[in-house]
Amino acid sequence: MKIAVINSGSSSIKFQLFHMPQGEVLAQVLVEKIGESSSQTILKFGEHKIIGNYVIKNHHDGLENIISMLKEHQIFEDFTALDAIGHRVVHGGEEFKNSTLIDERVIKTIQELIPLAPLHNPANLEGILVAIKKAPFVKQIAIFDTAFHSHMPQEAYLYALPYEMYEKHKIRRYGFHGTSHAFVLKEAAIILQKNVGELNLITLHLGNGASACAIENGISIDTSMGFTPLEGLIMGSRSGDIDPAIIFYMQRALGLSVDEVDSMLNKKSGLLGICAKNDVRTIIEVDDEKSKLALDMMVRRIKKYIGAYMALLGRVDAIVFTGGIGENSSYIRDAVLENGFTHGIKILVIKTNEELEIANECFSILKK
Repeated sequence: MKIAVINSGSSSIKFQLFHMPQGEVLAQVLVEKIGESSSQTILKFGEHKIIGNYVIKNHHDGLENIISMLKEHQIFEDFTALDAIGHRVVHGGEEFKNSTLIDERVIKTIQELIPLAPLHNPANLEGILVAIKKAPFVKQIAIFDTAFHSHMPQEAYLYALPYEMYEKHKIRRYGFHGTSHAFVLKEAAIILQKNVGELNLITLHLGNGASACAIENGISIDTSMGFTPLEGLIMGSRSGDIDPAIIFYMQRALGLSVDEVDSMLNKKSGLLGICAKNDVRTIIEVDDEKSKLALDMMVRRIKKYIGAYMALLGRVDAIVFTGGIGENSSYIRDAVLENGFTHGIKILVIKTNEELEIANECFSILKK
């Protein structure tokens, strides 16, 4: 069974072709800088790596380019040869607690959720619409980043705002990186030789975007990202948790607009805001005061979340590090775990694979 996974970003498309249920990657394609004059497509299959430079005006052109390259190298003819196409969708709101076959109702709901994820859902939806146009009779399946966290208890997902803010406007904690947390949960179960439903874990997806998750008996009961991916841990360019009154101060005292504050918190803060760099590898190599401060702040915030989740869970079977930083930076892992406050808890480093998790979700739906 051939299943393609499409992760459509605002100016990029990540595509992987899987042979299921084995999970074998037949090909992967990255289309970058869509809409720019220097677009690039990178195809990898077997031992081959093909780089093409094209002018790719939009996502339709990007998918056409992917099909053309796959056909040229005799990987497949076109999208109609697929059994299913899985689409990463960042925000599923309260409507989608599980992955789902895409129909007109699903498309309409994803559109309605755009105000909750204005940077992500439009691009995700564009990928869906183009894929449907290219392969109208192939099953299209939406996999939502928020779905894994959709079973959090109300005391975890509500904010202490007037209740009508939730009732009327759906302001609540949603959580993100769900496919990553779900994938490493299953991998941890294999390593620990336990059933998923028996596991209590703290999973740390640490990358340029970062989130922590408390998992009790295989269910997400709390997570650090909230209404948007801005809340929680200190990230590459996102502030994470701050006193919300700082926003009012910046608007009133500094004369910043809503958009300027939004841009500052999402794009100019975090590690970048403290030491003018957002790549942890570079920050570790640079031995200066602000770089050390940025790392210390990041590590301290991670420790605080681990401590909080230990208190919530009571029993913790393992702490799992994943994501680009979590998997590759022993410096950050060692700093987080120093002082032995996690003594007796197993520590796992698991390479995440969100695309494979999406393919597995698609395969499960097709089997029903």
